[in-house]
Amino acid sequence: MTPAFPRRIARVRPLAPAPSSSPSSAPGTDSDKGQLSEQFFVANDAADFAGIAGRTWTVVESPFPGSRANAGSAHRKGWEPGAEVPEDSFTFLAPSVPANVLGMAHNTGQAGRNLPAQAFHKAATSVIGPGEPIELPAGIGLVEPEAELAVVVGRTVKNLTLGSARTAVLGYTIGNDVTARKLQKSDELWLSAKSQDTFTPAGPWIVTGLDHADLPVGVVHNGTELPTASTADLGWKVDEILVYLTSFMTLHPGDLVLTGFPAASAGIQPGDTVTCRVGGIGELSNPVTAPS
Repeated sequence: MTPAFPRRIARVRPLAPAPSSSPSSAPGTDSDKGQLSEQFFVANDAADFAGIAGRTWTVVESPFPGSRANAGSAHRKGWEPGAEVPEDSFTFLAPSVPANVLGMAHNTGQAGRNLPAQAFHKAATSVIGPGEPIELPAGIGLVEPEAELAVVVGRTVKNLTLGSARTAVLGYTIGNDVTARKLQKSDELWLSAKSQDTFTPAGPWIVTGLDHADLPVGVVHNGTELPTASTADLGWKVDEILVYLTSFMTLHPGDLVLTGFPAASAGIQPGDTVTCRVGGIGELSNPVTAPS
């Protein structure tokens, strides 16, 4: 049964480490230098995200059955399915561990429909979670964030149609398509411009059952809100994007599809804070630093 309100699902890591006798069953895949670490999935059905009910989550099984990368860690006391955990007891991670991260080129407005659909690839290793730093290498030039509605794929799919495209969607999250503009001009495939480590913040959670047709999208740069736009302004829509992508490739559970950035941006530099907003989902904030 569909919840009365959109459900939020998050991938999280407990702040209190597991006892040494309770090893994790899922290898760390975030910026943890390859160390084993825990990941659990939690869900919340409260309509008020900021209220008391909205900050108390329930541990659930992985929403990506069959995906080893998105398997939950071994159950332990207080983190069994059905257990309630307060939001201050864990850290939000990127909402999934994707095999593929894809974006849509030129999908910044209705003019994008005048061009053939075209996707670009972002390395899965560029994905970071809320609060993790976006690292800007020295001399990289102008770098801009792009707040985007991101599709989280829920099952393995190929050759979707407009009629079946929605069945592939687990839900939606916020993606920040960080882009180095100088490299974008010199690299026709955009790989070096968009796949730098830390250049795809995502989160803080997945929202299921969301009407994504007309959601405000925008960037807040160092506390200043830049001009916003709407997902309604995108030339290529979610279902069309999924049909296009799966016409030539298989998408897997946990994959992220960034749909396009119709709003305004600004250059970032170490010391800044970037917050991406998408209506109905919330905010994704990340500091900007130089590489350590």
